[in-house]
Amino acid sequence: MADAGSLINWSLLALEPPGWGGVMLAGLWQSLQIAVGGYALGLILGTGGAMGKLYGGPVTKDLLEVYTTLVRAVPELVLILILYYAGTDVLNQLSALVGFGPVDISGLAAGIFVIGVVQGAYSTEVLRGAIKAVPAGQMEAARAYGMSPFQVMRRITLPAMLPHAIPGLSNLWLIATKDTALLAVVGFSELTLVTRQAAGSTKAYLLFFCAAGVLYLMITLVSNVLIGFIERHYRRGMARAA
Repeated sequence: MADAGSLINWSLLALEPPGWGGVMLAGLWQSLQIAVGGYALGLILGTGGAMGKLYGGPVTKDLLEVYTTLVRAVPELVLILILYYAGTDVLNQLSALVGFGPVDISGLAAGIFVIGVVQGAYSTEVLRGAIKAVPAGQMEAARAYGMSPFQVMRRITLPAMLPHAIPGLSNLWLIATKDTALLAVVGFSELTLVTRQAAGSTKAYLLFFCAAGVLYLMITLVSNVLIGFIERHYRRGMARAA
């Protein structure tokens, strides 16, 4: 009886045609670009959102509350479809109003924007909670020394809140790497879409989807090593949990 290995055509994973390995690695690269860009944009939005929720006026707080509640309440796939299609349509309508023609938006930029908006809502709450975990006495002491609000934020709040924020932010990074797969529904050639195309062309569904799973697992394992290093660095001098 033939073993399982002999039933699998491993040559389909070759980097050169007719293998699909090179196409899958290109899709992986696209996924990583979207994940990194979307995560960075989400951090920027989240930092501004956390500051607005903590120190902004009533209108700012209400608007941010609506933003974070809507994004966290609506399924991410639905949000991606709304932001990708409706956002592109609104941008083109605005362009037409000012006398310009249709705007050609790259799939990469659109993907980063969509993932960033989703990540921003969750980052807002993670960073807000981390900032609130900083003992108020530390900030009061800094103000007593005559530090400006910007100096308090840079020298006291941000360094002190990072150990509390890293676990939540690391989870958001791993979520961002998986959320890129949802962009396959809008036709962006990331890892999941090219895997589906390869499997559909060759009918080797088990081979290609297992290969894609291994690539996603590799991202997670490498990320866990880097996250562990960052967490140990920023938790130096802090008491360890029993």
